[in-house]
Amino acid sequence: MSSADPQGLQAFPEALADRDAWLEPFDWYREMRDDSPVRYDASRGSWDVFRHADVKRVISDDEAFSVNPRTASDFEGLSGEGEGLILDTMLFQDPPRHDELRAVVDDAFSPRTVAEMEPRLRDLMRELLDDALAANDGEMDLVEEISYPFPVIVIAELLGVPAEDRAQFKEWSDSLVAAASDEEIAERQQQSQQEMAMYFLDQLQQRREEPRDDLLSTIATAELDDGSKLPQEEALGMCMLLLIAGNITTTNLITNAVRCFGNQGVLSELAGDDNAIGPAIEEALRYRAPVQAMTRIARSDVNLGDATIEEGDRVVAWLGSANRDERAFDDADEFVVDRAPTGHLGFGHGTHYCLGAPLARLEARVALSELLSLDGLALADADLSPTRSSFIYGVESLPIRYDGR
Repeated sequence: MSSADPQGLQAFPEALADRDAWLEPFDWYREMRDDSPVRYDASRGSWDVFRHADVKRVISDDEAFSVNPRTASDFEGLSGEGEGLILDTMLFQDPPRHDELRAVVDDAFSPRTVAEMEPRLRDLMRELLDDALAANDGEMDLVEEISYPFPVIVIAELLGVPAEDRAQFKEWSDSLVAAASDEEIAERQQQSQQEMAMYFLDQLQQRREEPRDDLLSTIATAELDDGSKLPQEEALGMCMLLLIAGNITTTNLITNAVRCFGNQGVLSELAGDDNAIGPAIEEALRYRAPVQAMTRIARSDVNLGDATIEEGDRVVAWLGSANRDERAFDDADEFVVDRAPTGHLGFGHGTHYCLGAPLARLEARVALSELLSLDGLALADADLSPTRSSFIYGVESLPIRYDGR
C-alpha cells in the first residue's frame, strides 16, 4: 500500500477485474456472503468482509479498526512530494484527531445549514436543466449535463473558488479516484495532487489576508481546541478532500438513482411527488451505493466470523455487499421504491459517517425533483461503462430521453 492508494483498494479482486463485473458486482457479493463472508485474498494482501453485521462492525468499531493507512503492516511510506496531504485529512485520521479536524467544517454541513441552501440549489439546477434542454433535442447524457456539473458548482460555491476553475476541478477529481492500473495513471494522479495543492495553497493565502464568507476562509483561519491554527498541510488536505468528496460521490448518487428509477419503471410514478423522492433516494443508496467499499486496519488481533485478523492487516469492508445482505433486508436484491426504514450503509456508519450526507441528500432530491418534471423521461438504450475506480461506483455516462418540459 502506498500513499497514492491510501484506501488500499486499487487492486480489484480477480472476480471484479473486468468492466462488466464491476458494472454488476452483486452476484459475486451474494456468492461471497454465502460461502466466504470473511476471507483473505493473498493476491491483494487484504481481507474482504461481505455481510452487513460484519461490515458495520469493521467501519464502526474504532477500538478494533483504524482508518489510518500508516498503521498497516504493508504500508510503503510516502514516495512523492505532497502525497501525505490526503493521509492527514479526517478521512484517514482516528479519534480524537478526526473529531478535531471534522469540527472545523462540521457546521457548514449540518442539516440546518444545508436546508437553508435549498432555494439556491434549486435555482442552480433549473439553470443547468434549461441550458441542457436548449443544447439537446430529446436526448442528453445525464452525467455530462447534470450529474457532474451540479455538485461541482455547489461545492465550488461553498469553498469560494471562481466559476472558471470548475473544469479543472473535474479533471483533478477524476484523476485522483481512478484505479491506478498502470504507471502512467499513477504519475498523472501524483501530478494532479501536486497541482491541486498549489492551487489551494494560493487560495488559502488569499483568505488569510482577506477572509470572505466561504469555506476556504473558514479553513484558512480555523483555530483548534488548543488555540493553534490548522497546520498548512492539513488545511490543504481538507480542501482537496472536500473538493473530491463533494462532487464525485454526489455525481454518482444522482446518476445511480436515475438508473434505478428507470430500470424499475418508477420515473413517472415519482414525478411530482417530492415526498416520495426522499425514500426512493435512500433505496438507491442501498441498492447501488456510490461508494462500494471502505478500508480499515486491524489495531490488534481481531476475531471476525471464523477468522482471526492480525494486527496491521488490511480489511476491505464491502458496503455494496452489506446493502444487499438478505440477513439484514427483506427481498434484498429487489429495488423497493418506498422501502423504509432501510438501515443501509451507503454513507458509512459510526465516527466516519459521511460529513456531506445532508448536502448529498439535498442535492439529489433537488436534482431528481427537477429532472422528473420532464415529460416522457426514460433511459435511452446504451451500453454502459462503469466508472473505473476501485471504490466509487457509477457509470461514465447515462443517456436519457425526454419529450419536453
